[in-house]
Amino acid sequence: MRYLVTGGAGFLGSHLCEALVAGGGEVWALDDLSTGARENLAPLENEKRFHFVEGSVLDRAAVADCVGTCDVVLHMAAAVGVKYIVENPFTSIRTNVFGTEVVLEACARFRKKVLIASTSEVYGKQTTGPVREDVDRVLGATTTSRWSYAATKALDEFLALAYHRKDGLRMVIARLFNVVGPRQTGRYGMVLPRFAEQAFKGEAITVYGDGTQTRAFMHADDCVRALLALVEAGACECNVYNVGATEEISILDLAERVRALTGSSSEIVFVPYEEAYESGFEDMPRRAPDVSRLVEAVGFEPRYDLDATIRSVIEDRRARTGKGS
Repeated sequence: MRYLVTGGAGFLGSHLCEALVAGGGEVWALDDLSTGARENLAPLENEKRFHFVEGSVLDRAAVADCVGTCDVVLHMAAAVGVKYIVENPFTSIRTNVFGTEVVLEACARFRKKVLIASTSEVYGKQTTGPVREDVDRVLGATTTSRWSYAATKALDEFLALAYHRKDGLRMVIARLFNVVGPRQTGRYGMVLPRFAEQAFKGEAITVYGDGTQTRAFMHADDCVRALLALVEAGACECNVYNVGATEEISILDLAERVRALTGSSSEIVFVPYEEAYESGFEDMPRRAPDVSRLVEAVGFEPRYDLDATIRSVIEDRRARTGKGS
């Protein structure tokens, strides 16, 4: 099988590329390196069945060339991270909406199956939970920048479903919940690698808000296995699946656990949302998935519990900050 991974040089995209090559596939990674990095693909540098294409999903010719070459497309390219979205709303909207439309149009034209990586952000301020795929979404005002991301990713889903109904496009949508692991950085607001790096450097561990908000963190390797299972299962086509962990932790507890596991003496400090992001920023008190649909569809079981997931990020950040092993 030949695969195209858009955003293949990103944190999760690079893990997907590795898994696909390890499974015997031939892989093309398309990435404009705006948030991804070539170093993420270093383990594949000498693989004959891996090909890197530097380019944007907004480039119709480049996308068509890649899609026409492959059998299956995993569309991971997107604007990532709350901080990046808030600071770059126009770029985020263009990448998420127009880029996805370009990919879907090419997949429909060449009749290629596609997995669309969506996000738990589409649920907005929905606080019931764990949330099911068919629950009503609750979004904030358009004047609050963070909701533009939720709206664009929801539109991506609508587009994929529309192409399925109009052209018979074979597609599956995966809503990802707080995926973490090696290679992820805190550069765009990702909380766990940011905490780990602050702890190693002896800096204050900055908790945004009051720290009572809860999240469920999924290891990248578990996420990759879930995504590939959805791609391979024909019965999953034209459906939406939550992909995430089910063990929740408050952000304050996460900071304390990172401090303990790193042996750091860093102080934990609280930063108001308006200082971390922008005035009027809104956060969700709880975000956790109901994964019963995923389990029923592909029999998915995670291999990493929360402690193992946290440790893997700590080990990765330790190595990258030059603090030894």
